[in-house]
Amino acid sequence: MSLNVRPATADDLPAITAIYAESVANGVGSYELEAPDLAEMIRRFQAVTAEGYPYLVAADGEGNILGYAYASAFRTRPAYRWLCEDSVYVDPLARGRNVGRALLDRLIEETTMRGFRQMVAVIGGANPASIAVHKAAGFAHSGTMNATGFKHGRWLDTVIMQLPLGEGADTVPTRPPAQS
Repeated sequence: MSLNVRPATADDLPAITAIYAESVANGVGSYELEAPDLAEMIRRFQAVTAEGYPYLVAADGEGNILGYAYASAFRTRPAYRWLCEDSVYVDPLARGRNVGRALLDRLIEETTMRGFRQMVAVIGGANPASIAVHKAAGFAHSGTMNATGFKHGRWLDTVIMQLPLGEGADTVPTRPPAQS
């Protein structure tokens, strides 16, 4: 399968919105209960990209969007500025075809180039496929928060995984990450 991982554009947002809506409706990776509409997804895309975080899509040879990923702030307090959180969503028809891994690898590369030192994955529903993709990319288990979400009639655990980026905690940063 030909796969092109590239920066997302506004033209990709209808496909991104559809992928996320399916995940909200049928999955446990997001704890949202109602899928946001296109206008809200546009607002979220603009907020993430305005802060300089990478927002990516994976497209097949015909240009169909198979998945998307982005980095964002884990928390807004200044001491967290070297830490980012990843989000990866894959179209159900493309799952199991290394789309999520390709997106995650590129996201790691992009955030490392920007000077971030740590990436955290907050995995809703302790999703085994997401845990496996993150583990394969080098993330380590940092903890489990039990029964933190209630969706589809059941309590869900949240798994936290973490990956050092670049020099990680080995050196003191000399400047904040480049958010451009």
